[in-house]
Amino acid sequence: MAKELVVNQTHSESRIALIENGEILDFLIERHSPKNESAPIVGNIYLGRVLRVLPGMQSAFIDIGQERAAFLYVDDAYLPTLEEQREMQSRIETTEANTKRLGEVIPDEFSTLTETVDMKFRPDVKIQDFLKEGDEIVVQIAKEPISTKGPRVTRHITLAGRHIVYMPFIEHTGVSRRIESEEERKRLKDILDSIRPEGVGVIARTVAETQSYKVLKNDYNNLVKIWKDVQKKMEKAKAPVELHQDLSFIQRALRDIMDEDVDNLIADSKSSVKQIEKFIQRFIPHHKAKIKFYDGELPIFEHYGIDIEIERALSNQVFLKSGGSINIDQTEALVSIDVNTGKFVGKKTLEETILKTNLEAVKEIVYQLRLRNCGGIIIIDFIDMEKEEHRTQVYTSLLEALKKDRSKTNVLPISGLGLVEMTRKRTRDTLIRTMCEPCPYCEGVGRVKSVETVSFEVIRELQKVMKRTSAGKITIFAHPEVCAKLSSEDFGIIEVLEETHNKTLLVRADNNYHAEQYEIYAPEN
Repeated sequence: MAKELVVNQTHSESRIALIENGEILDFLIERHSPKNESAPIVGNIYLGRVLRVLPGMQSAFIDIGQERAAFLYVDDAYLPTLEEQREMQSRIETTEANTKRLGEVIPDEFSTLTETVDMKFRPDVKIQDFLKEGDEIVVQIAKEPISTKGPRVTRHITLAGRHIVYMPFIEHTGVSRRIESEEERKRLKDILDSIRPEGVGVIARTVAETQSYKVLKNDYNNLVKIWKDVQKKMEKAKAPVELHQDLSFIQRALRDIMDEDVDNLIADSKSSVKQIEKFIQRFIPHHKAKIKFYDGELPIFEHYGIDIEIERALSNQVFLKSGGSINIDQTEALVSIDVNTGKFVGKKTLEETILKTNLEAVKEIVYQLRLRNCGGIIIIDFIDMEKEEHRTQVYTSLLEALKKDRSKTNVLPISGLGLVEMTRKRTRDTLIRTMCEPCPYCEGVGRVKSVETVSFEVIRELQKVMKRTSAGKITIFAHPEVCAKLSSEDFGIIEVLEETHNKTLLVRADNNYHAEQYEIYAPEN
């Protein structure tokens, strides 16, 4: 089937899905509010003011003119000198050469740049040595606000174009890891080295593969122009102020998730079509014929089966085709995933049944992580496998499936307990946090006390009241189900208490009461 980029516009909500063979490769959503037009998004650049420097956390809070202060960590705060950068680059090249010679794996801390810049050039310095309260500094949004946290920012500015990423403060030439051909990597690196002057950095993105010198040079010139405009604004600006706003939501999606092999660009609103046409005309005019306007009877996401996939992604339990299932629970600390055989009983041995379920679960887990945008620490509890070759097969399958993921992942081998520990880079909030809110009834806990538990709480409180009051009549107000339990014959407590304390007890149900709420009213005579 074709690979298609589907754009849905509903009033102030935009949704974009990149689909292939009925599977969502990427899903993005943005809800625009007139009151929050300048909300911080990844890529925006600000002139901020340092509010607080926290030596104990080696971080600082920066006022960028938003509701919540931005968080700046020391690794993102230090701007290295050219000499320090070149020293680090020399160490990286030496380490890579040695590890290749010895046939070893290159350690993560020396991994080369990809499309997301995460190299650390910081020598042994403390944040309080180069940053103080009141300083005005240029920062860029690296992570959007998530839950109750403010945005995370960095001073390592990167400007992303269609084919390259420009870094005004880091001297480096890089090529996306997704470009696997060594010959093509060398060709692109040679072009970038001829384009960039000393002291700045350029990275070829995945879509730069096979592109000409002219295309890359034009992209570079556009990014340099944007940076010069930022510098001009900075000279006249007073912190806190926004210096640069990234492309519109739809255009960012086209820039970041659209591949050259996308067959169709389909939108259901004329305004979205115009934005797509504007971007395509500027960067990839040969794709103009692929733009289509959708005016079918069914909503566009329903027509392409995307709404059903989103609903599955909002559920804790996802069923597998075989009859097995995976349970995904997202907490503040981590995401836990449990694999179950469910109704799948297999045809041969127990080991074969378990292996088949785990292998099927791998594909669905990677798909759900990508669709839900789960990040941070992720723990996967596969069904226990006795054979070492089966564990290796599942682990290898997981690594292979993660190659489709645009976010950086780090996966450890299956532990002795049958668990896989992994991390996935997160730059925006999860799908569940974006589209859902905590249950107002249970206050996000996900459960309420049982009727029996609340009934016993009422009884204990009632016994306290009856001992210290002289009132002959006591009224209990509670949820109808609690009242029914208190009054039931099998519970048989009201009559016992009345006889023991020689008082009259009245039980009154109120539908407005929460399941855990109750009141005991004992008017004094």
